Amino acid sequence: MSFTLEGPVLEGALVRLEPLEHRHAAELAVAAEEERGTYEFTWVPRADEVADYVDAQLARAATGRLAPYAQISVATGRAVGATSFWEPRSWLSEDRLDAIEVGFTWLAGSAQGTGVNAEAKLLLFRHAFEVWEVSRVDLKTDARNERSRAAILSVGARFEGVLRNWSRSWVPGEDGRLRDSAIFSITAAEWPECRERLEKRVARYPGLTH
Repeated sequence: MSFTLEGPVLEGALVRLEPLEHRHAAELAVAAEEERGTYEFTWVPRADEVADYVDAQLARAATGRLAPYAQISVATGRAVGATSFWEPRSWLSEDRLDAIEVGFTWLAGSAQGTGVNAEAKLLLFRHAFEVWEVSRVDLKTDARNERSRAAILSVGARFEGVLRNWSRSWVPGEDGRLRDSAIFSITAAEWPECRERLEKRVARYPGLTH
C-alpha cells in the first residue's frame, strides 16, 4: 500500500489531538491514575507503565499501521488520554485509503462526560471521511463492555455484530485469552448525518465557545 498513515494535529474547541510523543508521558501518567473504575474491560497503563506504552505505540506507528494521538484538553492544556487511527486498509487502489479503524482510546476519569470524547471522534471521523475520503470507519470493543458499546453508539456508529474469539483480551488477569469483539462502523453515505449529530452534541457542552 502506497498510502502513508500519518495523523496531523486535529484542533477542536474542547480537545486538540496531537501526534503522540514522549513529551506527553508525564501528563498521561497522571491522567491514567485518576478514577480507573471505567477501565474494567480494557487495558490502560499505570503511571509507571506509560513510558513503555508510548514506546510501544510509536513502534506500532513505525510499521505504518497506527497513527497514535495524545488527547489534549483545550481548557487546561494537559494531556487527558489517548486515541489512534489504526489498521489502514486499501482494497480498490494502493494510492488511496478505503477504510480505517479508530481505536486504542482511553480518557482520564475527569475528562469523561465533558465532550472531549465526542469532539475527538468528530475530528477523527471528519479527517478520515473528508481528507482521506475513506468509505468506512470502524470501531470495536470487548463485547462485554456495555459502557464502551454505548459510547460508540452515541457517536453515531452502527452495531454490526459480534465476532467470536476475534482478538486478544485486554482485561487484567486474562492474559493468553481471546475475547469476543463487538464491531461498529460508519460509512461514507452515513457520515453527513453522523457529522450533524456530533456537531450538535458537542455544541451542547458547557463552556464551549465558537
